[in-house]
Formats: sequence, C-alpha cells, structure tokens
Amino acid sequence: MSVSSHANNHSTSSSHATGVADSGRWSTRRIAVYALFVALSMAVSFIEFPLIPGVPWLKYDPSGIVSLVAGFAYGPAAAVIVSMLGFVPHLFADPWGTLMAVGVALAMSVPAALVYRRMRTRKGALIGIVVGAVVALAVAIVGNLLITPIYAAMSVQEVAALIVPALLPFNLVKFVIHGVVTFLIYKPISNLLHR
Repeated sequence: MSVSSHANNHSTSSSHATGVADSGRWSTRRIAVYALFVALSMAVSFIEFPLIPGVPWLKYDPSGIVSLVAGFAYGPAAAVIVSMLGFVPHLFADPWGTLMAVGVALAMSVPAALVYRRMRTRKGALIGIVVGAVVALAVAIVGNLLITPIYAAMSVQEVAALIVPALLPFNLVKFVIHGVVTFLIYKPISNLLHR
C-alpha cells in the first residue's frame, strides 16, 4: 500500500470517528460540536426563573439539558466539558453559585452518560436520566448544606430547615424538566450530529 493511499484510508476512518472515547483523537468536527454545545449552555444559563414561591434564590435554568444531550451524543467527557465550561461566564459574578451549578450539572449528566454508553437504547437513556437525577439530588442537598451558609446570610440549620419545603421540591421539578426534555430531544439531535 502506498503512503498516499494509507493516508487516505486513515483520513476516511478518522472522518467517521466520534472522538476521544472511540479513537483517542480530537477531530476538528468534534471540537466544533463541543464548542457549539458549550456556547449553547452558556447562552441558556442566563435564562433563569424561580420555581418555588417564597424561595427566589432557587432559580431554574435549562443548561443542564444541554449537558445531558452532549453526554448522550458524545459520552461522559462531553458531559464534563459542557457542564464545566458552560458556567464560566458566571464564575466571577457568583463563584459559589457557579460551583453549586457545576457540581449538580456534573452529578446528573456524567452518570446518565455512563449508563447510556452501556445501554444505547431509550430504556438506557431513561435509566441514565433517573440515576443521574438521584445522584444530582444528593449532591444538590449536600452542596446547599455546605456551600449556601458560606455566601448567604443563613446558618446550616436554616438551610436544613428548607430541605423538605423548598430544596427537595425545587430540585425534583428541575430534574423532571431536564429529564423529560432530554428524553424527547436527544435522539433526533444525536442522529443529526452523527450524519
């Protein structure tokens, strides 16, 4: 086989590679798609609104959906990158809130992507979303107990008193929205990306 034909075969196989998890290489296409996911996550992270009356500081934003879809489409590495870089614009204005948001996004998207990588079916996606939601719920509660007292004028006891009336319902509603939307859109988006 000539050098040129070997190079052509290599470039052909690389053009269909899905990236780090499959080939150990970063393709230009994959980097571009990651950048698109990160930009979208950044944009929608500014869409914030409260879900629970009386607790305006608990605000929902749909960026977690972007992390989940990225994780389903390209694996756990994509979930990590999008979850972390998507919140960069908020880092200096609200470092503690950003730390919480990144932690919860990672806790939901990475386990979901790991499950889906082993079970690439709609059932696998559903199980992944449920597993991710359970892990993220635990991280959200523990994170609020540890971090909220640092930057808010609240004691640990005051935060703990909000777990049942506010933190649990807020995060449950948040993860249900994330899960339902992701379950409905991930397959068409994934198919489009892998054409």
